[in-house]
Amino acid sequence: MIILRYLLFPFSILYGWITSVRNFLYDKGFLKSYSFDIPIIAVGNLSVGGTGKTPQIEYLIRLLSPNYKIATLSRGYKRKSKGFILADENSNAEILGDEPFQMHQKFSNVKVAVDADRKNGIEQLLSSEDKPQIILLDDAFQHRKVMAGFYILLTSFDDLYYEDFMLPTGNLRECRNGAKRANVIIITKCPKDLSEKTKEKIRQRINLNIPIFFSFIDYDDKVYSENDSINVSEIKLKDKLLVAGIAKPEPFFDFIKSENDLKLIYPDHHHFSINDVNEIKLKSKDKVIITTEKDYVRLKDMNIKNLYYLPIKSNFTSNDSVFNSLLHDYISTIC
Repeated sequence: MIILRYLLFPFSILYGWITSVRNFLYDKGFLKSYSFDIPIIAVGNLSVGGTGKTPQIEYLIRLLSPNYKIATLSRGYKRKSKGFILADENSNAEILGDEPFQMHQKFSNVKVAVDADRKNGIEQLLSSEDKPQIILLDDAFQHRKVMAGFYILLTSFDDLYYEDFMLPTGNLRECRNGAKRANVIIITKCPKDLSEKTKEKIRQRINLNIPIFFSFIDYDDKVYSENDSINVSEIKLKDKLLVAGIAKPEPFFDFIKSENDLKLIYPDHHHFSINDVNEIKLKSKDKVIITTEKDYVRLKDMNIKNLYYLPIKSNFTSNDSVFNSLLHDYISTIC
């Protein structure tokens, strides 16, 4: 696979040229970007998948929803519906996509919408009777048709964008200099004890006059089913089946596994079939099944016994108050 990627390097050059021309046309106004008169915060990345966008969106919801009416808008990746949809009591993961449905389940006071056309999605949200005061755009760094007021660029500690190449040789959706559009950069999935020396090396490599923050994934101390919970310290001692359909499942496995655990790995955003469910039931043999929160919303209605999920949160290694203040300062200039 690595050899194939390098053989495709000429296509990476072509793809990089195409995305650069597109960005140039937006930067110079030949392609129109639309702005709106409410705070719009876009969270995204330069690379494909696995940078922790959903935990970061959830961090913003927890930070802002006590004081503002919040809506989230994403394209609803791999959903089986089309057009604009606002989540309601009839929604599920197939209609919204797994991540928007997860947010809809967790945050009852937040409007959750999906639309591949973010401009139309924003207009639909703003035309609603109880319109939001702030809109969070999920995975929208390359969606230049909408001009957000504040851009948060995520890059994973184990896959930093400045060390990557354009697709298909690497994982970059656009050239590295796209990072200049960001208002802040967050290095996600860092070790909790990341040293200041390492942080400074990363800042020097990025070499942009942009605030740079460092965050880590923090796991809950319990796993949850629909009606029950078990302490992680207890569940680690049990033999269990671990199920993951996310981009980078290794940290999840490393945190929760014990020596005799079995693992089932599926592609990111995987739609679980009847055969998949039968495989999970067969492999579990009545053991406890632990999955990710994103996978749980797709599996919970498939009649699988002993199914639990492990929640995660994104937390900053330091300077969270500085990040929070930057957001509040931006919002206060509009609201």
